[in-house]
Amino acid sequence: MFGLFKSAKPHTLTIEGVGEFTVNPKETILTAALRQGVRFPYSCKVGGCATCKCKLQDGQVKELTSSAFILSSEDLDNKYILGCQSQLKSDVTVFVDGLSDGTSVASVQEGEITSIEKLTADMVSVTVTLPEETTYVPGQYALFSTPAVSSGSRSYSFATPPQGNQVRFFIREVPGGEMSGWANHQAVVGDKVTIDGPYGDFYLRQGSGEMLMIAGGSGIAPVLAILEDAMNHKIDRDVTFLFGARTEKDLCALEDISRISRNWSGRFRFIPVLSEEPEGSSWEGRRGLVTDVIPELTDISQTYMCGPPPMLDAAEKCLRNSGMSENGIYCDRFTDRSHTQKAG
Repeated sequence: MFGLFKSAKPHTLTIEGVGEFTVNPKETILTAALRQGVRFPYSCKVGGCATCKCKLQDGQVKELTSSAFILSSEDLDNKYILGCQSQLKSDVTVFVDGLSDGTSVASVQEGEITSIEKLTADMVSVTVTLPEETTYVPGQYALFSTPAVSSGSRSYSFATPPQGNQVRFFIREVPGGEMSGWANHQAVVGDKVTIDGPYGDFYLRQGSGEMLMIAGGSGIAPVLAILEDAMNHKIDRDVTFLFGARTEKDLCALEDISRISRNWSGRFRFIPVLSEEPEGSSWEGRRGLVTDVIPELTDISQTYMCGPPPMLDAAEKCLRNSGMSENGIYCDRFTDRSHTQKAG
């Protein structure tokens, strides 16, 4: 009779390339990792941002909420789970992108803001100077925190390739976003911040043929970093870059894009697409959604896109309808979830 009430036993979690440790009953992978001092990437801790996703290599977990609502179909097919929503049902081995693979070693540095530039009405560029040089793969992100914001760190993508001891981020204000509100309205040069990273698996892969880059809002940051790094390395693949924005006033980094276009070794097409530009304005470019343009494109071998999940989901569906393999589609999703988000 009493066997029905046996207490749950702890299990062993192995993080490839990091180590192994005991996870207590009812403890999530993320909580256990943080308790052990592992710099496991996370933002929201409630299953809303996918920052803590990891690949289940071996064992069984209990998912507290369905990861299908936030992870891509590709991630699900590759057995990715959310660390903050997964409890161990057995000994488990996971792989954490950027933490386990050794492509970039995460570190924590205390720095200060040395430049704040207004990009649009609701987005700023923030440059941080660190005490030491930092290395990352263009397309990756860091956890950004400051004593002025008590609710924890936020995940922001690097907006440039590595530049010595300086890092740059694009921070767009979102409704209710404590960090993004601070960055857009209260932050000043000299403010202290902490940068923990790099993390993430969004970066340029080897390949040939034309590349399609798609960005929406502040999702332009990692795409811009990838393109600038590829330009510096004389990558000669043709590129089509679709930038989705609401109005012409929401377009940003146009000088950077123009410079990359002028110095690109292959063909470079930049197509901004505005969804809410007022009728009768002087805008002569494309209107509508980026998905309106995708069917016109041919011979795309790889696609890299970053932005709100609804835009990326629609673009991915459009790409697949055009015959593109999901193996050639790489996404970096963020949401406007007043952080539960990758940018709030």
